[in-house]
Amino acid sequence: MKAARPYKGTRRKLLLAFDVGTTYSGISYSILDPGQLPEIKPVTRFPAQEYISGASKIPTIVYYDNEGAVKAVGAEAVSESAIQSAEEEGWSKAEWFKLHLLPKPHTASNLSQSIPPIPPNKSVVQVLADFLRYLYACASSYIQETHPNGAALWDQVQSQGGVEFVFSHPNGWEGFQRQQMREAAVMAGLVPDANAAQERAMFVSEGEASLHYAVYNGLPLGALQEICAPQCHLHGSVSVNLHARTFLKERLSSSAFLDDLDHIVSCFDKTTKLRFKNPQEPQYIKFGSTRDNDRECGVRIGQMKLAGSEVASFFTPSVQCIVNAVLEQRRTAHRPVSHVILVGGFSGSDYLFEQVSQALHAKSFSVVRPDNHVSKAVSDGAISFYLDHFVRTRVSKFAYGQFCTLRFNPMDPEHRCRMNETFTAYSGERRIRGYFDIILAKNTQVSETKEFKEEYCQKSKSRDFFKRITYSIQCYRGRDPVPRWKDTDPSMYAPLCTIEMDFSHLTLLPHSTLDRNGVQDAYYQVEYAIILSFGLTELKAQVAWMENGEERRSPAKIVYEPDITVG
Repeated sequence: MKAARPYKGTRRKLLLAFDVGTTYSGISYSILDPGQLPEIKPVTRFPAQEYISGASKIPTIVYYDNEGAVKAVGAEAVSESAIQSAEEEGWSKAEWFKLHLLPKPHTASNLSQSIPPIPPNKSVVQVLADFLRYLYACASSYIQETHPNGAALWDQVQSQGGVEFVFSHPNGWEGFQRQQMREAAVMAGLVPDANAAQERAMFVSEGEASLHYAVYNGLPLGALQEICAPQCHLHGSVSVNLHARTFLKERLSSSAFLDDLDHIVSCFDKTTKLRFKNPQEPQYIKFGSTRDNDRECGVRIGQMKLAGSEVASFFTPSVQCIVNAVLEQRRTAHRPVSHVILVGGFSGSDYLFEQVSQALHAKSFSVVRPDNHVSKAVSDGAISFYLDHFVRTRVSKFAYGQFCTLRFNPMDPEHRCRMNETFTAYSGERRIRGYFDIILAKNTQVSETKEFKEEYCQKSKSRDFFKRITYSIQCYRGRDPVPRWKDTDPSMYAPLCTIEMDFSHLTLLPHSTLDRNGVQDAYYQVEYAIILSFGLTELKAQVAWMENGEERRSPAKIVYEPDITVG
């Protein structure tokens, strides 16, 4: 798979894309040489999978011993020796840990209650860091072993500024989750510090990465725009396993095989789920030997018999979620929608594809899926996102703004009913608190070049005050299309981030004024503007000021707030 255009950089660079999935993860990479057409390649050899041809994914699993040391990762963690050691030595297993990063509104779902806990004395960022460190080591070994002069190539890119990374993430991830992933990248040793993480680690949603992959597999290339806000639902392949587990736990509740539930669900995941096509035919989960029998539970010679309709019921919530999400996106889209593309490992299920196709065909949609290895669509697509950058317009998921005060208007009924929020400013003017000043409305198409500029003036008697000036951006997640006042829907507002600015480098000249007693007093003043870009894959902020009659700009630091439960 090749990029659409030659690399325009001036020096050789190595680009790695890490797709950390809930159950399986993959790596893609590209060696970028100036003027050459980059080739996108997957890492297809991992420890404990050396003899599996074309294996492009490993299980997203990390085992820790009682001291918190990493004992097994990826394919090594599902080997018989690792499983035996884990049982004998009491290792802790971290799996599905990616789901612990989801914003709080998503983790409030019933499905999320089944997410396995993080091992003792570990944070999700630490587990993620351990896994990223392993992926990085796998990529390093693979590139050095499979490319001509691979060791020299690796040393060269390290000496010329290091590797650059693209991390794909669920559509529902926000700034705080990306901030945590950058922390994990530093902790894992992928980059030396936070500044390097800001420069060399970038992000793309799994949806947008998949779109780039689809372009190379039949999707016509044109002016690609995001025309509706992305959605995120916990109804992927994992949810089928969870519904199967609930069913099997009930079926085996009085059976000796209940102790084998984890193994049986694993066998269902690897075989029965993948082969399932026809709900009219019985299905089987082969998990034991010919000596394993329990007629009451439908177990005979080591395999459990299920009705096809029972297996179909495990898929039903996912099918319904996909169909409903597509219909909702068509309802809110800025342009007509006629095609649906299924990518990712779950789209490899023929039953899922057939059910979604039938339901959406009845709603005048065409449903397609790429012919190639859909399991590596996200990691390959993440590389393409960096190289080709097909999408230039995106849609805001929420309303963004800040709380401010307004001049009190006694003729305005909205003001009169908020008399308890009024106050007298230093100027003697009566003002009212709690107004939400919208910077960017929900479901708005924004181009990457669109800038939102807010102008301010800060005054202080102390020069030190200007070393750290902060600006808070709020996020409204409710249903009101034009939110105006905090008290009308208070639980739907949450802080998104704080923008920090440093003006201590400016030449600050004192201004004079008279205090209340008529005594001359001195203060310092800075007039500046905050420039926000919402049309990129993540929020960018700059600060601007006038110096010698010219506008100067510099990046501003963005600090994201921890997730706050909304609703």
